[in-house]
Amino acid sequence: MAEPTNYSTLDYVTEVRRYDPAADADVVGAIKRYCGIALQKKDSSLVACSDASERERVAQNFLTKKLGMTEDAKALDAMVQEVCGVMKEDREKLRVTFYYLLAHKHGKLDVFTKA
Repeated sequence: MAEPTNYSTLDYVTEVRRYDPAADADVVGAIKRYCGIALQKKDSSLVACSDASERERVAQNFLTKKLGMTEDAKALDAMVQEVCGVMKEDREKLRVTFYYLLAHKHGKLDVFTKA
């Protein structure tokens, strides 16, 4: 029987680089720190694309509050669903990877770099 995944110690840089081979390890680390305690439990470590309330939480808490996006709810949901499509082959959509892809797609990785 396989050991359960420890999402707080997962190698997120390797996971993100499956989608963006040039991903900056410091940016991935900053996103991991942003996710913080959410990575301690499996359910909160993953994004459930089929759950409308989960997509809304990602849109409000990450896109709006963290990245400063100002689009309406429909546009924000479309952004989230676009990343759901990119990650459709992944049974488990890791939150850190998901957030990285959202920030990358919308030119907001600089939010996670030190000035």
